[in-house]
Amino acid sequence: MTAWTERWFPDAFIFTAVAVIAVALGALLIGAPAKSVAISFGTGFWSLINFTMQMAIIVIIGYVVASSPPVKRFIDWLASVPKTGRGAIVYVAFVSMLCSLLNWALSLIFAGLLVRSLARRIDLKMDYRAAGAAAYLGIGSVWALGISSSAAQLQANSASLPKPIMQITGVIPFSETIFTWQSMLMCLIIVTLSLLIAYLSAPSEAQSQTARDLGVDTSNESDALPARERPGEWLEYSPVITVLIAALGIGWLWNEFATKGFILGISNLNSYNFLFFVLGLLLHWRPRRFLNAVAKGVPATAGILIQFPLYGGIAAMLTEPKGAAGFSLSHDIANVFVGLASKDSYPIFMGIY
Repeated sequence: MTAWTERWFPDAFIFTAVAVIAVALGALLIGAPAKSVAISFGTGFWSLINFTMQMAIIVIIGYVVASSPPVKRFIDWLASVPKTGRGAIVYVAFVSMLCSLLNWALSLIFAGLLVRSLARRIDLKMDYRAAGAAAYLGIGSVWALGISSSAAQLQANSASLPKPIMQITGVIPFSETIFTWQSMLMCLIIVTLSLLIAYLSAPSEAQSQTARDLGVDTSNESDALPARERPGEWLEYSPVITVLIAALGIGWLWNEFATKGFILGISNLNSYNFLFFVLGLLLHWRPRRFLNAVAKGVPATAGILIQFPLYGGIAAMLTEPKGAAGFSLSHDIANVFVGLASKDSYPIFMGIY
């Protein structure tokens, strides 16, 4: 299945680009002027720039925190807990999903490092393939129900919402999305089912292939910084800058949460990202190590930087160009779904009412 997927599935950008073309054609088909469609796409393309940058920061800072030396040592300690290979796979799945509820980017790196740390244990017969799959469960299952959910964060931040969506939905705080009991119950069900699937699908010890069997190098990268070569590098290696900036950041965060409360504070993307920024600084301690981690995390933002503006263009084409009847494509699509659910459109549903 993996080989088939890699052979036939294009990059995620292609799916987004196809969606742009499909929405543009849909707007034209309802009679929207081509000029209006093109203008809305170009204008909407820039409507998510603030949010795009905020989501890119989530990825970078998530990597920075997960790759810090203290967190790596914590991961090595966590790796000493499982006693069996099957138990280790379920353990990875649970940790991945738990981290994803805090920060989906953190989950990817944290769970991946946990798998590598577990794979280094000589006494543990863990299937490396299944453990790797379990590490993706956070991003593959519950991340959209967590604090870093792009949809929930977008709706909770007025400065990030494109104007057309803002006019339709307004701001929707976390208390009405991921912090509702229905959302939390759904999260619990998904986590439980995912852990069950991880347990039942894990290969037996006899069928397991460890990282050593697969020829995978799981050795740790050195966290040591190279020696300073010039006087100008002194501040880069000194924790003084880190401590002073972190003190300022903690003061701002304290005021934010004290005045707004936890839910409003954490649902503000700026506060959320700033919290991880300060944490990343302190965990890396020296500015040079922090900057090295940032440089390694930046390439992972490529998809966000180019795809999110396209999402903004899609939203604008759905809501702004008006067709021959005077309505937008989003209005017509909504009417289709409302019609599908109405008893007049589907007589088979008549017995339900």
